[in-house]
Order: sequence, then C-alpha cells, then structure tokens
Amino acid sequence: MAALSEREVQIAERIAWGASQKEVADDLGISRYTVDNILRKIYQKLHIGKINELSAWWFCTHFNISFELSPLKRAIGAVALVVLIIFNDFISGDYYCRSRGRREKTEVSVRLKEV
Repeated sequence: MAALSEREVQIAERIAWGASQKEVADDLGISRYTVDNILRKIYQKLHIGKINELSAWWFCTHFNISFELSPLKRAIGAVALVVLIIFNDFISGDYYCRSRGRREKTEVSVRLKEV
C-alpha cells in the first residue's frame, strides 16, 4: 500500500465518498486546482487512473476487503449471475419480444351536408 500524506488522505476520502473536486476544495478551503494536482499525485502513488478505482481502493483498504477475489468465488459469482439472467428470461416470457404485425387500413367516410 502506498503511503499517502495527511492531505492526500483527506482528499481521497472525500472523493471516494462521492464529493466533487469543487466540493472538496470548498470543504478544505483550498483551490480546485490544488485538489486536481493532489489527485494526480494520489493516482501516481496508487498506480490508478480513475475516480472509481480510487473509491474501490479506499473502501478495500478501510474496510479490510481483499483486493483479489479467489478464482472460485469469481466463478461462483459468474454462474449465479448467468442463472439469474436465464431465470429472468423464462419468467418474463414474451415481454421482450415485440411482434410487429401489419396495420389494418381503416376507411373513413365523411357525410357532407346538403345546403
């Protein structure tokens, strides 16, 4: 695990919980550009490139969640999702299949008044 400075930890935590860079800057009393520069340093230290990766790293490290799932757990999860998808298809029936029939032509008769 990379060692982050106190300021980097403050910013990483707020970003991980969903705050925008502007909200973090206002909360800490610093410029938005300073937050952006510190985020770049955090990304370099952690070897990540996206906010969602930062969030995953934050929650994994602070709630003691393993970064790697075992292959068995991944396989079980994949099989469970496939079973759910197939089960949903059988239950839903033909709701996802839209039949497109021909439209019937309708004749409209208009009666004119005689004057």
